[in-house]
Amino acid sequence: MNPRCVVFLFSCCVLMFVLAISRTAARTAASAGAQHLKTRAVVLIVLDGFRWQEVFNGPEHDLMNAKHGSAQDPAQLRKDFWRDTPEAGREALLPFFWRVVAKQGQIYGNRRKGSIVQVTNGFKFSYPGYNEMSTGYANPQINSNEFGPNPTATVFEWLNNQPEFHNQVAIFGTWNTFNEIFRANQSGLLVRAGWTLPWAANLTPREQLLKKLYETSTRVEDDDVPDSFSNEDLLDFLQTHSPRALFVGYGETDDWAHAGKYDLVLQAAHEDDQRIAELWRTMQAKPEYHDQLTFIITCDHGRGSGPKLWRDHDKNVPGAENIWIAVIGPDTPARGEMSNVPRATQSQIAATIAALLGQDYRSAVARAAAPLPVLPE
Repeated sequence: MNPRCVVFLFSCCVLMFVLAISRTAARTAASAGAQHLKTRAVVLIVLDGFRWQEVFNGPEHDLMNAKHGSAQDPAQLRKDFWRDTPEAGREALLPFFWRVVAKQGQIYGNRRKGSIVQVTNGFKFSYPGYNEMSTGYANPQINSNEFGPNPTATVFEWLNNQPEFHNQVAIFGTWNTFNEIFRANQSGLLVRAGWTLPWAANLTPREQLLKKLYETSTRVEDDDVPDSFSNEDLLDFLQTHSPRALFVGYGETDDWAHAGKYDLVLQAAHEDDQRIAELWRTMQAKPEYHDQLTFIITCDHGRGSGPKLWRDHDKNVPGAENIWIAVIGPDTPARGEMSNVPRATQSQIAATIAALLGQDYRSAVARAAAPLPVLPE
């Protein structure tokens, strides 16, 4: 054999050996890290299109009226959510978020305090945002909410393909397009999203009632069910299942904003906050989750500002790239509202989910952004 060929083959063998050792070392390091983590399950919760302005500043007073916010009962709206300070207003709007998550976890995205969180996909609407947060990077090909099945696997599919997490991953959401984002027909994931759900042959009386509501309710949005419907379906599921990775997508905050109804945006956000609190209590009450549960709460995109652009978001709307992320769990130090920290991105969420479960997502998906700095160093 030609000496050059021998040298080339030897070099290839050495390279393959080094790569194998590197992968083994990465898996060993991830395994060692997992032994020190308390988190057994991670839940990613998304309030579609809910602005950072309301999260950190509370309801915008200039929109709590009929003229700019189409409020049906401005007096009652102000009684419910108008407060003299941003801190009081945001707590009235999102009591669980500010009384529990802010005290026990970390919240990123208050631009006025030097904490910036942004989408990187450039489109600033839903499908690109959900893809970015769940795959770890922006895909410029995904430029429409009607794009169709996602061409790449999400971190949830990646986890589900590992023996440790197989059949312990679930997707629940109001939007029918989640079936395509999470590749329901090919990923092997349990996906329950939109109006048409797979129902078991034998249902409890409660499940029969919920099924009837799904099938007979008037559809305000043809592709998006009420948050309450999806939430009750999820709570039923948790009675008999204990997923280790869970996605929960609420949609009404975006639906009502597009409709220009600011009062209903606030009501939907307040109710979602209560749903998140109930989900936290329900899961913490199960022995397999107690003090071993991490929630990541965020939105898929921001919106514009002012009396009109608050309703809209896309690549032409300034500010719609700005979002927020909150994390609460046993492995996340309680630092509250973050200030003067490096810019974070939506693309960091995927690797964060994996890291909290002791897994190195970036070893498999090199393009994915690094995890958020929510784990102790």
